[in-house]
Amino acid sequence: MATAQSTRTTSITVEVDDMTYTDVVEPRMLLVQYLRERLGKTGTLVGCDTTNCGACTVHLDGQSVKSCTMFAVQADGHEVTTIEGLAQGGELHPMQKAFHEKHALQCGFCTPGMIMQSIDLIKEHPDPDEHTVRDGLEGNLCRCTGYQNIVAGSPGGRSYDPRVRLSRRPRRSGMTVTEIGSPRRRKEDQRLITGRTRCTDNIVLPGMLHLAMVRSPFAHATITTIDTHDGHVLPGRRRRS
Repeated sequence: MATAQSTRTTSITVEVDDMTYTDVVEPRMLLVQYLRERLGKTGTLVGCDTTNCGACTVHLDGQSVKSCTMFAVQADGHEVTTIEGLAQGGELHPMQKAFHEKHALQCGFCTPGMIMQSIDLIKEHPDPDEHTVRDGLEGNLCRCTGYQNIVAGSPGGRSYDPRVRLSRRPRRSGMTVTEIGSPRRRKEDQRLITGRTRCTDNIVLPGMLHLAMVRSPFAHATITTIDTHDGHVLPGRRRRS
């Protein structure tokens, strides 16, 4: 259970992807921040910070949650599964296989959240129709608007058979197959469906600097002065020469 170390930090113990972690965190730290920044689980992505896009979806005790709107301390004593913990013994989860087979991904940014939410959807609705799938995934947004193949791939996660292949349409020109309208199983899909996407926000370099943007709380105002004192005393701050 969580124990207070001071007024600013709390000790938590969480099981993430079958590994137990005990850490001291600030009460304000979000679960997605804990997963990415403390545990290095960068397969769980941050897309909006407003619980709209669903890119940060993980499972908490087997149920899908958006980790950008949940504090790390709320996961204390619970089990968390991320996209990186789905494959077991080198074998992809059926839903990962289905997304790959149906080409239910393009850039791959929404894919981890889509897969995690789809697994939860199939648990609740083992034999969903198209309306049920679309309704169940309404909280997950695809930047590429590739929803057609995502909807096709989601039900396949309940009983994926690797022997089944999608048929390709014959071309009237005499060729036997065409790439138009057919799914493409790309070589990069493997890392996208397992949470090994190389997004810019996942890159951490030694001595890397971070830029913080400060926005005005006023819709229309004139700036008279800017107090930079608090910024100057921050550890690691570097003055531009």
